[in-house]
Amino acid sequence: MKKIALFASGSGTNAENIIRYFEGNADVEVALVVSNKSEAFVHERAQRLGVPSVTHTNAEFRESMSVLYTLNNFGIDFVALAGFMYLLPPAIIDTYRNRIVNIHPSLLPKYGGKGMYGHHVHEAVVAAGEKQSGITIHYVDKHYDEGDIVFQAKCEVLPTDTPADVERKIHQLEYLHYPRVIESILKEKGG
Repeated sequence: MKKIALFASGSGTNAENIIRYFEGNADVEVALVVSNKSEAFVHERAQRLGVPSVTHTNAEFRESMSVLYTLNNFGIDFVALAGFMYLLPPAIIDTYRNRIVNIHPSLLPKYGGKGMYGHHVHEAVVAAGEKQSGITIHYVDKHYDEGDIVFQAKCEVLPTDTPADVERKIHQLEYLHYPRVIESILKEKGG
């Protein structure tokens, strides 16, 4: 069985969706939720769903050893970022090379990079008059949103769409595709 850790910094809707997707799966278990914010609502979601959650400070992420110890202690094979707002340090990326994915709410390479997350992305998409947006699932490397792309899905952006409208469409794509893509990657890697 492959064990996944979900890294999240906020509400945790994507984390909850992934946990529910893998409930009862004989091959994959969401074994841990990790956050860099003790007050993040994702902890409540995890607790309600019976998944252990821990907080590591940004300083602990920078030094990496305690985070790696936690992941090792839980037997984690794979990491999925689900609204995690901190650039992972090289030690974690190197330890989990090609075993960390992220989901980004645009069609990378457009609207990626530091500071481009959530509503900031949707506002930029609408302001630019884009006719489409979407999601990108990619491997995590040492730069924001620059890792190898695994999957993209598109949605139409209407001239009348507000950033909130685009956000709703993006969330639908995230909830539909992210767990399935994670499952597919794990199968390809022998999980």
